[in-house]
Amino acid sequence: MKKIILILLLVSYYAIQTNAQNAKDIPFEKSNFPGQKDQLRDAKSALDMGNEEFLGKRPGKYKFALEPYLRAQAFNPNNSELNFRIGVCYINGNFKYKAKEFFERAYSLNPQVDAEIHYYLGRGHHLNMEWDKAIEEYQLFRNGLDPKKKDQVFLIEDVNKKIAECNHGKILVKTPVRVFIDNLGNKVNSTYPDYGPVISADEDILMFTSRRNTTTGGKIDENYDEYFEDIFVTYKFNEEWGVPTNIGPPINTPGHDATVNLSPDGQTLYTYRDDKGYGNIYESILKGDKWTEPEKMAKSINSSDHESSASISYDGKTLFFVSDRKDGSLGGRDIWYVDKNQKDKWSEAVNIGTTINTKYNEEGVFIVPDGKTLYFSSEGHSSMGGFDIFKCELKNGVWSEPVNLGYPINTPDDDVFFVISASGKHGYYASIKNEGIGDKDIYMITFLGPEKPVQLSNEDNLFANIEAPVSEVFIAPPAKIESNSVTLLKGVITDAISNKPLSAEIVLVDNTQNVELATFKSNNKTGKYLVTLPSGKNYGIAVKAEGYLFHSENFDIPSSSGYQEVVKDVLLKNVQVGQKIVLRNIFFDFDKATLRPESNNELERLTKLLNDVPTLKIEISGHTDNKGAAQYNQTLSESRAKSVVEYLVSNGISKDRLEYKGYGLTQPIAGNDTDEGRQLNRRTEFKILSR
Repeated sequence: MKKIILILLLVSYYAIQTNAQNAKDIPFEKSNFPGQKDQLRDAKSALDMGNEEFLGKRPGKYKFALEPYLRAQAFNPNNSELNFRIGVCYINGNFKYKAKEFFERAYSLNPQVDAEIHYYLGRGHHLNMEWDKAIEEYQLFRNGLDPKKKDQVFLIEDVNKKIAECNHGKILVKTPVRVFIDNLGNKVNSTYPDYGPVISADEDILMFTSRRNTTTGGKIDENYDEYFEDIFVTYKFNEEWGVPTNIGPPINTPGHDATVNLSPDGQTLYTYRDDKGYGNIYESILKGDKWTEPEKMAKSINSSDHESSASISYDGKTLFFVSDRKDGSLGGRDIWYVDKNQKDKWSEAVNIGTTINTKYNEEGVFIVPDGKTLYFSSEGHSSMGGFDIFKCELKNGVWSEPVNLGYPINTPDDDVFFVISASGKHGYYASIKNEGIGDKDIYMITFLGPEKPVQLSNEDNLFANIEAPVSEVFIAPPAKIESNSVTLLKGVITDAISNKPLSAEIVLVDNTQNVELATFKSNNKTGKYLVTLPSGKNYGIAVKAEGYLFHSENFDIPSSSGYQEVVKDVLLKNVQVGQKIVLRNIFFDFDKATLRPESNNELERLTKLLNDVPTLKIEISGHTDNKGAAQYNQTLSESRAKSVVEYLVSNGISKDRLEYKGYGLTQPIAGNDTDEGRQLNRRTEFKILSR
C-alpha cells in the first residue's frame, strides 16, 4: 500500500514539474520566434498600441487596449504580463466574466506576474460564481497585506467585502427565485448597446437608451468608440412590442440623451443630459404626439455634482433621485427625495436615510405606483457582487430593511436600473448575457410566485409510515402570485355627441380626508388617460373640461385589494338644457338625508360650475333602489335632494336657480337584482333646466 502511495506521489510530482516547464513565460523577442520576423513585428506593434491605451488617460482606455492586445495574444499566448492586462481590460469592461481565463493563464506562466494577481484571480472566480475558489484567492491576497500600513487598510476592507459578497452569493444561489428572464428579441434589441428601460404603469409603453447607428446626428463618442446615446420608444400591440423608433427632437440632440424615468401615465418623461461634465435630469411633457422641449429640473434636484437616476411617485408629488453630492451624503452615490409644495415648487433635497443608503454606492431608484414599494440597486447590504437590486416598503412612515431580489435576477456583476410594471408581474432591466443579441440587451423578468406544493391524498397520508412508495399525488391549485396593491384606471375621454377626443383635467381626491391628491390630464390628441390608485382609500374622481359638465366617479379600494385594471371611457356633455349628470361622490348617512363630509369636494365642484355659469338653473334629484316601501323611498330621495340644495344656498347660490325633486325608485338606471345595480340606482343627479 505504501509503495502505491509513493508511486502516485512521484507521478504527481513529475506531472507538476512537466506542466511548469511547459508553462513558459515567453517575452516578445526575436530569439523566441525564429523565422517569424514579420509576424513578430505586427504583434509587437499591436502590443505597443495596446500598452499606449492601457497606460493612457482616455475614459474608455481598456476597451481601446483590448482589441490590439488580443491580436498580440493570438500570436503569443504565453506572455504573462499580456494575459494579465487582457484580464484587467475585461474586468473593467462589459464582459467581465471572460477575465478569469486570462488571469489563470498569467498566473500559470508567472505566479509573480503582478502583486495583486491573487485579488484578480479572486475576481475572476467571483464573477463566474466559483465562490469557494474566489474566497481562497481573496484570502491569499489579504494575507500579504499589512493592516498597519494606511495605504493597505482600504484594500483589506475591500477584500473583506468581496468575501462577504461570495458568502451572500452561496446562500442566494442555493435558493433561486422562480422567474423567467427573457430577451426582448431582435425586434427591440440591436447589435449595439441597449439599456435603461422605462415603462408606463400599464406596460403599454417602453422607452430605452440605445447607442445604435440611427442616433441623432450619427456622431461617435471618441472616448468610447460608440455612437452617442439616444432615446427610443416602442408600443405594445396584442401583447407584443413593436419596432422601436427614435423619439426624435426635441428630446434627442446630437449629444448624449438617456432615459431616466417615465411617469406612470406615460405623459411625462425624465431624461439625462451631460451638461459640461455634470449629469443633470430634465423633464418633458407629452402634448398630443409631440414632446415639449426638455427643461432642467429644480436646483434642489440638480446640483454641481452628478445626478443619474430618478423616479416620480404616482401622484407626481415626490421625486426620488440619485446624486453623488457631498453635502449630507452617507457614502458615494446616495438616494435623495424632494416633495412638491402647494405652490408647485420642489422642496430642498432630503437624504432617504441609513436604512437604504450605505457607505457604498446606490443607483437606479424606482418607486412603484402603489406609492410604498421602492426598488433600487446597491453595492452594499447583502450584495453578491457589484450592484444588486433590492426592494423595501414604506410602513408607517418608515422604510423596511432592504431585501435582495435574489438569484438569477442578481448576479456577481452589476445589476442596475430595474423597473417593474404596476401589476408586479413583469420587471425590466438590461444585462449582458452569452445568448444576447448585442452588447447590453433589454430583458423582461416574469415573476412566477411561490412553487406549487405537492399534496398527498388522504389515502397516501394513511399509509405515510408504510415502506411502499406513494402511488398517486395531486397538485394543489396554482399558488397566488404576489401583486402590487394598485388599481389602474384608464380609458378615453371624448365629447358625448361628436366622439372627438378631449383634453380634460382629472382631479383625484381622497374622499375620507377631503384632500386633493393629484391632478392629471388626458392626452389632447387621443383623449387617453391613465390614473394610478393605490389600495386603501376611497377615491373621488372628477373629469373636467372647459364648456362641459364635469363627470364624477367613485372608487372605494380596500387595503386588501390586489392589482386590477379598470377601463372607463368618459363621455363629457356640453352645458346644454336637458343634460343630466350623476354626482357619484355625494354621500349620506345610512337611511338619512344628512350629507357626509366625504361629499364636500363634489359639492364644491357643483358650486364652482354654478358660479362659472351664473345664468344656469338646475334641478337636483334624489333616487333610490327598490328595497323598502315606495313611499318611504320617495320621501328619503326628496329629503336628500333638498339637503344638496340647502348646501348650495348656504354657499351663496341663489335659491331661485335651484329646484329639488325626489323620484324614489321610479327611475332606475340599472337592474335591482344585484348589489352593483342597486348601488348605481342609489344616486343624486342634477339636470340643466335653463342657461
